[in-house]
Amino acid sequence: MGRVGCLALLRSLAALVAVLIGAPIAAAHPVPFSYLDLRIDAGRITGTLTVHVFDAAHDLSVDPPERLLDPVVAAGRAGALASLAGSRLALSAGGDPLPIAWGSLDVLADKQSLRLPFEVKAGAAARPPVLRIQAVLFPYDSRHQTFVNVYEDAALRQQVILDASHPAFEYFSGSPRGTVAVVRRFVAAGIHHILIGPDHILFLVGLLLLGGSIRRLAGVVTAFTLAHSVTLSLAALRLFSPPAQFVEPLIALSIVYVGVDNLMVRGGGRDVRVWIAFVFGLVHGFGFASVLREMDLPARALGWSLLSFNLGVEIGQLLIVVLVASALAAIRHRSAAAGRRLAFAGSLVVVVAGTFWFVQRVFFAGGSL
Repeated sequence: MGRVGCLALLRSLAALVAVLIGAPIAAAHPVPFSYLDLRIDAGRITGTLTVHVFDAAHDLSVDPPERLLDPVVAAGRAGALASLAGSRLALSAGGDPLPIAWGSLDVLADKQSLRLPFEVKAGAAARPPVLRIQAVLFPYDSRHQTFVNVYEDAALRQQVILDASHPAFEYFSGSPRGTVAVVRRFVAAGIHHILIGPDHILFLVGLLLLGGSIRRLAGVVTAFTLAHSVTLSLAALRLFSPPAQFVEPLIALSIVYVGVDNLMVRGGGRDVRVWIAFVFGLVHGFGFASVLREMDLPARALGWSLLSFNLGVEIGQLLIVVLVASALAAIRHRSAAAGRRLAFAGSLVVVVAGTFWFVQRVFFAGGSL
């Protein structure tokens, strides 16, 4: 091939590369973000919603999107955009929706964005103890995220990101009523979590099967409480948090271990349930934290939320302990032999269930983790 042919071939290759590179750039979707700023002051709630013209143009059927940067075109579509935003952004307090009054649309040409100011007609609930924010602004794009900034009395109090998998969160105000709302919410969440967690319940039941004095059982429960409170706090504060793929199988192993230990104690071994409760309580605390982290801990009431969730877990735990320990004691009181048989059979069930969960979480993680 001659020099001219080589040059022609190179030009053709260069043109092909340019087309291949340029096509995705030309069709590229801008960064799929929106921004929601909420300002809570004495007597009023105001805010601004900023969206990219690409997203707005898609849902308003404007082509090309840059047309919305023309103030005249944008003004003509302001009502439609406000209606669209109003159907996809919801604010509520105490379960009651808060109506939003939209202001005049602003064009931010340098940011290729549109900004809609608004005011919330909150009335007597202008500073609600709990404000729920839900936003799924552009569902056509599953990657779209809404960055939320909440200001109270001109100070930035909380920042969260909402998306298709996490469309809502609750903001707790700094008022005394807000603190009460935090306590109520997280105590209830702690009780709920322990009562719907079969692995945590079975671990506790396993520790109680051998019975013992009130002092012995109190020591077991206290050890478990202290241990999981420590690791729950560490993980919730993001100081140390091992992955769930490691924690969940360990929780299953803790159940197996407590069942095996019960069988060993029946055979004349030493009762070390207090130490078992403490050591494995550390592991269970990380399991509790995985749920707590998904609840959008209020930054300004972090201590209250941690304390309240722990308190809720303890209330639920004590309910289980009182019911199970009372039932086992009643059985032993009627027949010591029946009590021993129940402890043996129960320990076998604990071992089998823990083994099942361990195998499931290690080899079939999609079913549990």
